[in-house]
Amino acid sequence: MSDSAEAGGLPRSRKAEVGGLAKFLRTYMLQIGIVFVAIFIWVIFLIAAPRTFLAGNIYVSFMSTTPFFALVALPLTFIIIIGEIDLSFPSVMALGMTAFDVVFVATGSVSLGFIACILAGAIAGWLNGLIVVKIGIPSLVATIGTQFLWRGVVLVITNGNGLGMTQVQNTLFFHALVGRIGGVVPAQFVWTIAMGIVLWFILNRTRFGAHVYLTGDNLESARLMGVDVDRTKIMSFAIVGAAAAFAGYVVSEEVLYFWPTLGDGYLLNTLASVFLGGTSPYGGTGTVFGTFVASFVIGAINAGIVAAGMTGFWTSVIYGLIIVISVSLQALLNKRIR
Repeated sequence: MSDSAEAGGLPRSRKAEVGGLAKFLRTYMLQIGIVFVAIFIWVIFLIAAPRTFLAGNIYVSFMSTTPFFALVALPLTFIIIIGEIDLSFPSVMALGMTAFDVVFVATGSVSLGFIACILAGAIAGWLNGLIVVKIGIPSLVATIGTQFLWRGVVLVITNGNGLGMTQVQNTLFFHALVGRIGGVVPAQFVWTIAMGIVLWFILNRTRFGAHVYLTGDNLESARLMGVDVDRTKIMSFAIVGAAAAFAGYVVSEEVLYFWPTLGDGYLLNTLASVFLGGTSPYGGTGTVFGTFVASFVIGAINAGIVAAGMTGFWTSVIYGLIIVISVSLQALLNKRIR
């Protein structure tokens, strides 16, 4: 028998190729899966409404509106991976803009207002983390409570009144965040890609990212390995808070108005994006890339449903099914692994 042959009849080089392919598929199974889901749904919409989905305008619309919740869904992936959840981010979006409102009216500075916006979001997220980690309240309960708390703070400070944003329309911040690159591509789409790249790097190429996965996979093992679990969780909540405030600022600049109800309606889209993207609600598994692709799948569903001749009321049904099916599949996979 040739030295290059194995007992099974496959040359060593061929066996190595097969093993490498299997390893690649195992490693990137979630990313490959969500890409195929995206292609499948796009083909369905293309067949159902070819005039809409063969036109370029619909994709410009997706690039404009999907970042409103994708900017939060991407860092929320961290929270779900560590086995927690944050339901307060819709209110944090409004809280950040309330901070902008207060500082901008007092100083007339868009830059200072923007800094106040991001800081307010980060502090709100940090407090969420402290409540979960130091007091020990389950994150589901804690963030439901803070969702009402932050929304109440917004309504008290603003007295339920909004703020027109037309005065920032000619500033550098406006063009940098929601301008149109080349007159076509929305800047918020580029920011979403940039955030996705940064968060992917943090999650896959840094010690903090490794700690996120270890914490979600096995809390006690992570502690035994020297991972500062409390710090990892608090930082993850703070990142989501800052991202939520940033998303709120982007939404407000796009529509040139800040409503105290800002954030309402984004909860379901955001959670559906994370779960459809393959992040397990049981912790320890998830990808930023999966969430990114899933966000645009979710963003396309509403337009696809309407273009296909169905009523917009079906949107919530589809979102709900996506969450239930995604979580159910994760539960079945979790049982098989164990």
